[in-house]
Amino acid sequence: MEELQLKEVSSKLEDLKKVITNFAQLLVKENKALKEFDVDAVSALYEQKVKIVSAYRSMSAFFIKSQENLSVLSDEQKKSLKTASQELDALLKENDLLLKTRMETSKNVMNTIINIAKVANNRNATSYGSGGKYSPLDNNKNALAINRTL
Repeated sequence: MEELQLKEVSSKLEDLKKVITNFAQLLVKENKALKEFDVDAVSALYEQKVKIVSAYRSMSAFFIKSQENLSVLSDEQKKSLKTASQELDALLKENDLLLKTRMETSKNVMNTIINIAKVANNRNATSYGSGGKYSPLDNNKNALAINRTL
């Protein structure tokens, strides 16, 4: 019985390590694209990343839910899993930092563009004054619309 359990757990471990390897390779590509500001490459990797994350979560859930299965693994197998997990964790942290940095940069650029547009709009706009006459002085309430989709 224990040999059958060992085979099953070892098989699941190998599958998990394959998913971790594929996930790590994808993160390396995505991190490179983020460093190079290659938005098209990041977008192209999105669907693949969603699938790999889903597979990773379901496979790692097996070991989280039944940790007694880890006891049948050899020390070498445990060490191999730990090393792969640590490498993936480092890539995930770098990916998180790069994504947050890029999003914050995009947000700051958009805010700068919006503020410049507001200043230019207020400076150049004219409107009707309170007396119903055309007046460039009362131009602080002009509408400004910007598509904020990033």
